Formats: sequence, C-alpha cells, structure tokens
Amino acid sequence: MDAATAIRQARERANLSKRELARRARTSPAAIVMYESGDREPSYATLKRIVTAAGFEARLSVKPTLQPDRAVLGHRLVEVLDLAEHLPHRRAAPRMAFPPFGR
Repeated sequence: MDAATAIRQARERANLSKRELARRARTSPAAIVMYESGDREPSYATLKRIVTAAGFEARLSVKPTLQPDRAVLGHRLVEVLDLAEHLPHRRAAPRMAFPPFGR
C-alpha cells in the first residue's frame, strides 16, 4: 500500500476531517491534502506520525523480491526465437548504397 492510500484510509476509518488529522499530527491541512493526493511523499517518520494521529499503527515490512523462474524465462526465449525464424528476412544489398566513410 502506498503512503497516500494509507493516510486516506486511516483518516476515513477514524472519521476524521483532513483539518482534524492535521491538527493531531502537528502538520498543516494542505500537507495532508498533498500526501493523500500523492503530490508529495512523506518520510516514513511523517507517515508514522500521521497514521498514529489517526489512531492506527504504521509498520514497514521488508521482503525479498521474487527471483524470476529461469525455466519460464528460457521457455519464453525459445518462443521468441522461434517466432523470429518465421518473420520475413531482408536480403543483403548487392552493393553499398553510399560510398565508404572518408572518401
């Protein structure tokens, strides 16, 4: 979930106005509007402060990214190469269309 969604959901679930959330989080209503619209990204500390002011807990989780399956990637490569074999080939020009560079 992105920061804008987290702030908006926390505020709406707490039945708070943007102005009231801003007051509780010690920030401006304009900042809340910008964070919720995604025009501005809060730091994690700011996000945590705003979500906590709405009565919720912010947690950051770090997970390893999934490595692509080499078998699937290999199969896709074979399909692309097979497709390329069926595309029309251009014949090489019988002679150069332009004189060699520097002459």
